[in-house]
Amino acid sequence: MLTIYGAPEGVDAALLRARRAESAGPIVHVARDDSRMARLEEGLAFFMPEAEVLRFPAWDCLPYDRVSPNPEIVAERVATLAQLAVAPTRPRILLTTVNALVQKVPPRAVFSGSTLALKRGGRVDPAAIIGFLEANGYNRSGTVMEYGEYAVRGGIIDLFPAGEAEPVRIDMFGDEIDAMRAFDPATQRSGANVHALTLRPVGEVFLDRDG
Repeated sequence: MLTIYGAPEGVDAALLRARRAESAGPIVHVARDDSRMARLEEGLAFFMPEAEVLRFPAWDCLPYDRVSPNPEIVAERVATLAQLAVAPTRPRILLTTVNALVQKVPPRAVFSGSTLALKRGGRVDPAAIIGFLEANGYNRSGTVMEYGEYAVRGGIIDLFPAGEAEPVRIDMFGDEIDAMRAFDPATQRSGANVHALTLRPVGEVFLDRDG
């Protein structure tokens, strides 16, 4: 373990690069707060552009609070937990904070065993997609506007997966994925084609499939 304190902005990123050269395994850096973590991420983009930098922020509320955590924070946490369940293919650095580090998370198996890979032209029963969404924390809605929502209109399934910048519209033709496109949640207009998509749990707490 290496403790860094009192370092000027940017020096911590350079020190992490030096540390990475001495260690073959992943590195976990615990920042003081979210703003410090964000600045370190910017520094690593300069000093280590080849690295896979993952962010794991803390909730913006207390566990068991009446207020739910920000959906974007939850989405980022879930995307990071899912990525950590996959073996790295390049240098990996996990950035987190003290508050996030002490918060309990689901077991690794929840994320390593709960994925659904979709690709354009692939075949999958639409009911299987909907079943996955229901089992993994997604909420059915008339119109998809926020993370974790999905909507079904005939052969079209709209959903806003964790870790994606935009929601995705899946156009089914029977059990074949005819097309997948990102869309603007404000205007609902389709945009760029999406060739492949991996669905993961959208929340950190959801009902057990067998419970």
